[in-house]
Amino acid sequence: MTAQNVRLGIIGLGTQGGTYTRFLAEGRVEGMTLGAICDIDPAKKEVAAAKHPDTPFHDDYIAMLESGDVDAVVTTVPHYLHPEMTITAIGKGIHTLTEKPAGVYIKQVEEMNAFAAAHPETTFAIMFNQRTNPVYTDLKALIDSGELGALRHTSWIITTWWRPQPYYDQSAWRATWGGEGGGVLVNQAPHQLDLWQWLCGTPKSVFAKLAFGFRRDIATEDEVNALVDFGNGATGHFLTSTNDLVGTDRLEILFDKGKVVVDGSKKVTITRLTQDERSLSDNLSVADVGRLFKGEMNTDDLYATEVKEYESVWGKQHIDVLTNFAAHINDGTELIADGAEGINGVRLASGMQLSAWTGREIDLVDYPTEEYLTELNKRIVDEGTFPTRS
Repeated sequence: MTAQNVRLGIIGLGTQGGTYTRFLAEGRVEGMTLGAICDIDPAKKEVAAAKHPDTPFHDDYIAMLESGDVDAVVTTVPHYLHPEMTITAIGKGIHTLTEKPAGVYIKQVEEMNAFAAAHPETTFAIMFNQRTNPVYTDLKALIDSGELGALRHTSWIITTWWRPQPYYDQSAWRATWGGEGGGVLVNQAPHQLDLWQWLCGTPKSVFAKLAFGFRRDIATEDEVNALVDFGNGATGHFLTSTNDLVGTDRLEILFDKGKVVVDGSKKVTITRLTQDERSLSDNLSVADVGRLFKGEMNTDDLYATEVKEYESVWGKQHIDVLTNFAAHINDGTELIADGAEGINGVRLASGMQLSAWTGREIDLVDYPTEEYLTELNKRIVDEGTFPTRS
């Protein structure tokens, strides 16, 4: 295929859509230009006209798809609309980069993935920009190398999502079952849910305790404690909330031959054992144990520690995904995140919700798709504001 400047259409000129529009207008995305803007809010037409007067504006995304103005689109719209718009765009031969999460419930995401799979000539990607963060790309490479051995357990505390009440009050759809489909799990934490599985593997089951409207006047979850089973004896814990003013971002992953700790998504501490942990345990003498407990043993015989510090450049990760999206369209460059992979985070998030609703462990391999949708619709009906889903 001859390389081209892929003309990207922005569906939804909100905060995120506006950011992408600016990146494109400033020429910061190699292989991609701003093709058109779409928003149903008349006020956004004035914004677009003032900032991007030469860019076509549409108030109907289907009209934009059919206009000939765009080769690809990004769906910066409410979560429930991601699958619907993706299916429509791909059906019209328009390459699609969907925002996270891939959707709210598995049934709609499965339909989206199946439709995309039936149209392999059209690119389908998802905005998992954290997969371009050097902190996690380096960690992924280390884990995949096998140097640290098999996973034992992992824990991610990600409570840096403090949201005051006015944040929720600014929009009627925010933190509702019918408008947003959830709280912290579908709005703030999808990147961590994706990264966790990308690094450690897809969990087999989950048991969770969620608090709904715990410290905020909302319907959905604002605090989550979940335990997952990765199989082969490996387990994990995930804690997130929107009511911790100070907040913590700490990921720990323990392996047979070492351990990784990531603090603040910036500082990475890697501990490499001289042998696998069980061999070290079995080969110590009683005298060695005594010296170890007294702090007299040379730990260099047991492990070595490396610390890495990373700097983050705001916006670069999103630009990297957009650039990769264009490169895939132009020459088949491997996607950073294939759109089909978005289902993993949706399954885990909705599994946590369903576990809290039912009080039982949820099988993520043989996932109860219809049961989740039934429970979700019960809550949408109770809200009495939004239509149920099918």
